[in-house]
Amino acid sequence: MVADRPHCLVVGVGAGTGLACVRRFVGGGYKVSMIARHAERLQSFAEETEHTTAYAADIVDLDGYRATLRQIIAEQGLPTKVIYNAALATFAPYTELDTDLFERNFRVNTTGLLVTAQELAPGMVAAGDAALVITGNTGATRGTPRFIGFSPTKASQRILAESLARELGPQGLHIAYVVIDAMIDMPMVRQRLTDKPDDFFAKPADIAGEVFHTAHQPLSARSFLVEIRPHAEPW
Repeated sequence: MVADRPHCLVVGVGAGTGLACVRRFVGGGYKVSMIARHAERLQSFAEETEHTTAYAADIVDLDGYRATLRQIIAEQGLPTKVIYNAALATFAPYTELDTDLFERNFRVNTTGLLVTAQELAPGMVAAGDAALVITGNTGATRGTPRFIGFSPTKASQRILAESLARELGPQGLHIAYVVIDAMIDMPMVRQRLTDKPDDFFAKPADIAGEVFHTAHQPLSARSFLVEIRPHAEPW
């Protein structure tokens, strides 16, 4: 029965990594609450995947997002595994970057993570055997041209995650940051990179497998910064 399953929350469920994480945790015996902005698409994911419940929310509206997290706890119970996969990006030269969009991206990528921790981490510490895993990308570790509307927001997200890990890790709450240094195998990516071989792309199911593994590391052997990339990716 669903009530007998432990509870996982995936924040930021799209057709790539987010949905793959949902499926991996369901396959691992969890019931999964899903958060994304697009209600209709999210509901279609819930209808296709058993043991899942859709909760539409826009993290830009922080008060609404807090209310959604509290609704999930009230209806599904406290999640013991949380995957923060939400991300917004703007790609433009620095001279053309809209500062409102820049600050919007910070709100979703960084402030949204803080709100998630504020709402869930105290209970997760008390519950024990809990984990918060954040998905990042190469922008979290270096800045490049045209990524000014994205990389700073992911770098700040990584530092926030490290700060949380240093405070909450000794209390038993495992916090990890997974850097996905890759082009992820999704239709919109394939359409832009038609000349690339299949093994150029990171498979969402394989990424989700590593996220699942990281979320279940034992107390005596835990990672904070996890980097994954296809075998031929230069770094």
